[in-house]
Amino acid sequence: MKLHTYYRSSASYRVRIAMNLKGLHADQAYVHLSKNGGEQFRPEFDTLNPGHLLPVLEDEGLVLPQSLAIIEYLDDMHQGIPLLPADARGRARVRALSQAIACDTHPLNNLRVLNYLSTELGITDGQKQAWYRHWVALGLAALEKQLVRSRDTGLFCHGDTPTMADCCLIPQLYNARRFDCDLTRYPTVVAIGARCEAREAFAHARPEAQPDAQ
Repeated sequence: MKLHTYYRSSASYRVRIAMNLKGLHADQAYVHLSKNGGEQFRPEFDTLNPGHLLPVLEDEGLVLPQSLAIIEYLDDMHQGIPLLPADARGRARVRALSQAIACDTHPLNNLRVLNYLSTELGITDGQKQAWYRHWVALGLAALEKQLVRSRDTGLFCHGDTPTMADCCLIPQLYNARRFDCDLTRYPTVVAIGARCEAREAFAHARPEAQPDAQ
């Protein structure tokens, strides 16, 4: 397997966590999203993913973008340590929590959106920070309520072992701290995050632990 990744890509971070939890290894191809105008726009990467987004997984002829699709594919193909529950209701809940982060919150704060706000709309750095914190606050507030109100929440987002939802949560928390977002209103989210971050699988996936961070 080969994973096309970038150390600061939140979506790549999700997949790195998932692979670590499952004990999987992939060769890594590093795609710098800012250097030389963005290496994701090079013709060779356009062939892999015309959406110019990371990550992309290559596996025996399969070329698969989209982090959640990659995680579910890995979970289907390597079933030793599951990242989705065995029951249909549990799988649906984990997918819903994952998508609340990966589809509702993260895209509004992705690099290409922030760049567009600055370069095309001309907003100031202060306005960009306010934009970022606004959408993170809405997303995490909703997630906090979902977790608090469900009996299925355990030590982690679903039950007492990490799932795909936790793979999505940690990169979002990492970025929230990077942008100095106030997390005091989300104690359940923060507590789950701390349990995740204490595990090697999560720690080894952190952006600063990646070879291309040097």
